[in-house]
Amino acid sequence: MRIAFLGAGKMAEAILAALLRRRLCRADAILACDVSAGRRRHLRRRYRVRVTADAAVAAGAADVLVLAVKPQDLDALLAAVRPHLTPRHVLLSIAAGKTLARLRRLSGHRRIVRVMPNLAVTVGEGMSAFCAAPGCRPADRRLAQRVFGGCGRAVELPERHFDAITALSGSGPAFCAWLLAALADASAAEGLPAGCTRLLAAQTMLGAARVLLETGRAPADFIAAVASPGGTTAAGLAVLEASDVRAVLAGTIRAAARRSRELCAS
Repeated sequence: MRIAFLGAGKMAEAILAALLRRRLCRADAILACDVSAGRRRHLRRRYRVRVTADAAVAAGAADVLVLAVKPQDLDALLAAVRPHLTPRHVLLSIAAGKTLARLRRLSGHRRIVRVMPNLAVTVGEGMSAFCAAPGCRPADRRLAQRVFGGCGRAVELPERHFDAITALSGSGPAFCAWLLAALADASAAEGLPAGCTRLLAAQTMLGAARVLLETGRAPADFIAAVASPGGTTAAGLAVLEASDVRAVLAGTIRAAARRSRELCAS
């Protein structure tokens, strides 16, 4: 597999690093394309990959193109590479808000996979969802699973779900961090040293997520296992259940999904 990253920011770097770490691709088979000389220099020195500032050169040197520029720069990028696309190329787009229909219209290409990763790919714990255009082959879907599963977990879902996916797993890390900070602040108010509240909250949240993922237990069953009748967990849960937290979280996801639909339509 010869793969080129068109746009070499933090997200592209995380995916690139995962490919190398998991030995899914050799360094000499990766080409990073970016307008920033500093980014090109950084990636060449750290990962020993080839670099270029010319997207057309990158397209000609690779079979797989990861479209990783900012959404507002994607139209110009696809206009530049369109004349160089051939049936062998597979486009993996991580540009937020760019639908398969728009990607195909701009590129004139059929083998396109749209992907919504999240920031956690930078530490190998990303959650990515992808959907494939009608012109894709089974191998293209397996490719997306391999590339993005290499930096966390990846799941294929119909494109009609992408606004909700954007709200949950795309924006979700920020919502989780907000909740984490609130828990840490509340713990500090109970007298815990400020220096350790964030560690305690983060590891607790991470541990709960790992248990749920690795055991497949339902959240309700996990809650029941932690909460003894009349105990401390039950006392806290009573406050949560009596509050409007569920309604607030529902509104949070709804607002993010609505904004995703607006951006896709613009």
